[in-house]
Amino acid sequence: MGNHLAEMTAFELIRALAHDAVVGVVVTDTMVASPGPVILYANKAFGRLVGRDLGDILGQTPRFMQGRETRRETLDAFHRSLAAGERFHGYLTNYRGDGSKYRAEIDCRPLRTADGRIENFVAFEREVLRRIGRPAGSAAGRYEPASVSNDSLTAALRSLAIFEHA
Repeated sequence: MGNHLAEMTAFELIRALAHDAVVGVVVTDTMVASPGPVILYANKAFGRLVGRDLGDILGQTPRFMQGRETRRETLDAFHRSLAAGERFHGYLTNYRGDGSKYRAEIDCRPLRTADGRIENFVAFEREVLRRIGRPAGSAAGRYEPASVSNDSLTAALRSLAIFEHA
């Protein structure tokens, strides 16, 4: 059978693992400046999160989710991180296809080739709800996942420290 895993690109591996995950997963090209980046892959959970058909998402820029309450400062920090080839972990107010808003936790990382070149960006996204009645020392303490799951990808996400502050 051979070692097909070793021959897969990071993008192919993510597509295979993310297909049935409950966390939204998006892979884009590396064009950070507007009008980019372009969505090359999105899983079903991401389609449910943003309330759009996957066919309407592919080829679009993630900017379609932004709206009136999407904070410019957070977007600027996001773009600066990606332009520097660094991870971004933060919270954004996004909008679904029907116009309803939701709070998203986003963990975005560069996917690099063996020689270190950035080939794509992968973003893990989930809806979070503001915690009620608990003190919050940081943004991470202010929110909790809207739905908690123990699907098969959760252990893998934990091992990659997805959604965990460094």
